[in-house]
Amino acid sequence: MEALQQQLQSGIQRLELDIPAAQQQQLLNFIRLLQKWNKVYNLTSIREAHKMVDLHLLDSLVIMPFFQQQTGIHRVLDVGTGGGIPGIPLAICLPDIEFVLLDARSKKIRFLQTVIAHLGLNNVTAVHSRVEDYQAEEGDKFDRIISRAFASLEDMLTLTRHLCAQQGKFLAMKGQLPEQEIAQLPEGFRIEQVHPLTISGLNVQRHLIQIVFKS
Repeated sequence: MEALQQQLQSGIQRLELDIPAAQQQQLLNFIRLLQKWNKVYNLTSIREAHKMVDLHLLDSLVIMPFFQQQTGIHRVLDVGTGGGIPGIPLAICLPDIEFVLLDARSKKIRFLQTVIAHLGLNNVTAVHSRVEDYQAEEGDKFDRIISRAFASLEDMLTLTRHLCAQQGKFLAMKGQLPEQEIAQLPEGFRIEQVHPLTISGLNVQRHLIQIVFKS
């Protein structure tokens, strides 16, 4: 476990993030739970813990500054969360923000409920629902809706539009820049910014696409 601690700490330093030791330990405990329950629930194709640190933890935390640098973010929806990526790592490190993790597969929600209880995460709720069936009252809509490998931009925006607060934004985590998806953006939306992301040690392309309603 010491090697994983050093790997995570080094990665956090390279991302220039300030994450206390207690939260780093929670992140590693999450990986331990993910690895344990993956044998039962098939939560991720990544089996080795050291790969989970890079491809699940650091790959989630790389977008943490986009929450820290903006005001008015109180509620975040992680749609199609699967095994809790990126919602759980972000919720651990951003305890003042409320996260709702949504997935249509009950076994993954059961796993997330175990994680929430085990880690004592008071700012996380796991919801079993198809996104098109999930509803939120006007005052409970989301300031940010985030997805990682959930669907195309068109499907993401169409399926989650009813859940976004009036001044809310959509954050799509993508690998290579999906130029065709961007060209087919649904009417009523516009790309606000595209952020190339770099995770030192990972030879992969990552982009964060920030989308808003047209004003």
